Amino acid sequence: MIEAADTPKKILFICVGNAARSQMAEGFARHLGKGKIEPASAGTEPESHVDPKAVAVMAEKGIDMSHQRPKMINLAEAEKADMVITMGCDVEESCPLPLFKEQAVDWDLDDPKGKPLEKYRQIRDDIEKKVIKLLDSI
Repeated sequence: MIEAADTPKKILFICVGNAARSQMAEGFARHLGKGKIEPASAGTEPESHVDPKAVAVMAEKGIDMSHQRPKMINLAEAEKADMVITMGCDVEESCPLPLFKEQAVDWDLDDPKGKPLEKYRQIRDDIEKKVIKLLDSI
């Protein structure tokens, strides 16, 4: 029988647009988590596509996000998550889910949208460090 500790933790990364930060977090978590976690990402007001600059800077790290697509947050899925991580984009204001008050952790990351590629790289590197720290804590 599999012990609860051996079950991958369901981690949901949430941002408003689900086009850059939350997608990068999901990409790192999937790449580095190796079965330790089941990452997903979603948005409260998802964009039509993942930000090409986010895809480009993740490719620099050897992570292919070209297949990822922004998704609308699903309350039932969010309630099943072991942890909800917001990216610093005040999703509570866009989607006041009660579980955010008690279950969410906010990573307080700047939004790179419309900024130079170097800003995307900086945020990508911050996300990578946070995902590694998260994985070490599980």
